[in-house]
Amino acid sequence: MKILLIGGGGREHALAWKLRQSARVEKIWCAPGNAGIAAEAECVNVDSGDVAALIALAEKIKPDLTIVGPELPLVNGIADAFALRKWPIVGPSQQAAQLEGSKIFSKEFLQRHNIPTAEMYGMFDSAQGAYAGLQSVKKWPVVIKADGLCAGKGVFLAPDQSAAKEFIARVMEKQELGAGGARILLEETLEGEELSFIILTDGERYASLVPTRDHKRVFDGNQGPNTGGMGAYSSDDLLPSSLRERIVAEIVEPTLHGLAADGIRYLGFLYIGIMLTKSGPKVLEFNCRLGDPETQAIMARVDFDLAEVLVEVAARRIDASKLKWKPGASVCVVLTSGGYPGAFETGKTIYGLEGAGKVAGVTVLHAGTKRDGDKIVTNGGRVLGVTAAGVSLDEAVVKAYQAAQLIDFDGAHYRKDIGAHASVRAAGD
Repeated sequence: MKILLIGGGGREHALAWKLRQSARVEKIWCAPGNAGIAAEAECVNVDSGDVAALIALAEKIKPDLTIVGPELPLVNGIADAFALRKWPIVGPSQQAAQLEGSKIFSKEFLQRHNIPTAEMYGMFDSAQGAYAGLQSVKKWPVVIKADGLCAGKGVFLAPDQSAAKEFIARVMEKQELGAGGARILLEETLEGEELSFIILTDGERYASLVPTRDHKRVFDGNQGPNTGGMGAYSSDDLLPSSLRERIVAEIVEPTLHGLAADGIRYLGFLYIGIMLTKSGPKVLEFNCRLGDPETQAIMARVDFDLAEVLVEVAARRIDASKLKWKPGASVCVVLTSGGYPGAFETGKTIYGLEGAGKVAGVTVLHAGTKRDGDKIVTNGGRVLGVTAAGVSLDEAVVKAYQAAQLIDFDGAHYRKDIGAHASVRAAGD
């Protein structure tokens, strides 16, 4: 089997690493890939958001299956373009991808199908309207969401009205987030523990992946600004079975039924960001693809042939019984460039990769890297995901940090508390 993998981050390296373990996989191409993915696949310098270029690439290499990692090509309609040509692809249609591509589309979907979510104060298409909408806020802090794709910078937790007005001005008047900030919505802040619940569906049947928890803030103790993700973990005891059943009954199945009722047959990975509040689980957001760094932790626990299962998904015949998981736990610790998520420099030589990769149970997955001669250098904000598996979360954490300490580059930063608070305290259970 020949596979085209679209993307070039840590999620895609995790997928390539796991796909390469399948006896069915003969060849993998990755567009555009990175320095780590190059060890698993042939990297092709094609922009992952350029649908026309990706179609041209697929016409040339003729893959048996295409797997889409990031959201941009999905929002740009790559799954539709491949479906027209009857090329097998794992990824939702452009319409379905609006669950992530538009926060307002997503909110209206949740309300229409009575799926539990945060109370909304309003949707606005002008700064003046948004300023007026702040008067209806019942309790601070308040969540402000830019409508479109904003590279992880479109959601802001405003502690007070002054900070809210400042963010609205930046997004809607100064247009710092471009078209993604043309509309915004205001909603209540949900309190509790976050959970990443991801399913794989062929549009009718589905299988749940192991649950994960992401760490979004840049500094220990969940301090500092939000990032794309500073680490994630998965463990057998992360989600009690009774709470899992409630999430499935109140969120997962109503979401799939709602999509069907709206005439949308969703195919691929669907990420449901959930807040476990005192009154029960509520949806924070949808993503139309796997999470990052959740994928790294998930792939470390996969105990099935990923390629075989994804071929069946693309053919709309998923068999959930095939998805088996390694017992225990896994963790991914993300190493970032100094200054991230703000301004940062690239081109810094990375040392210690070989030694870190030799730590038992550890896989070093690349995100923002590239090769410069005989060196591997930084090429992004999130640089590496040091991923480990163990019989317990404590064991996985020890292994991951043991390996992370062996890696160095100028300005390297990582949180020291990934997986340190692994309990469900507010589950409404």
